[in-house]
Amino acid sequence: MSYAMSAALQAAVFQQLSGDGGVAALVGSDIYDALPPGALPGLYITLGAETARDASDVSGAGAWHDLTVAVVSDAAGFQSAKTVAAAACDALNDAPLALQRGRLVSLRFLKARAKRESGGLRRIDMTFRARVEDD
Repeated sequence: MSYAMSAALQAAVFQQLSGDGGVAALVGSDIYDALPPGALPGLYITLGAETARDASDVSGAGAWHDLTVAVVSDAAGFQSAKTVAAAACDALNDAPLALQRGRLVSLRFLKARAKRESGGLRRIDMTFRARVEDD
């Protein structure tokens, strides 16, 4: 197994979301790997948890990564969060991401969960499954 491409995958996902016009039209630059100190905007995207498992074979090291992209909103309903989630999903699903190390074989939407959180926040956690191989 190789976890060596995890940072490169995360950076590419962040770059893809940040550079997508549809996502930017909805959240601007409010896309975070780590939440900034202080007050947060009312609608933003954050990169979340990740699990990885071995996908190595005789041709080399590789891994499956299940990574979470979350949309958080302080709006009364889920509509704005779901609109942003759709744009993020469009930006990432099957995106041809260039990694600084290794290569992306596939990136697909796997599942999502929408929930109410304390303080009136709405959160949608989308899980994407990526297959990466080391060069």
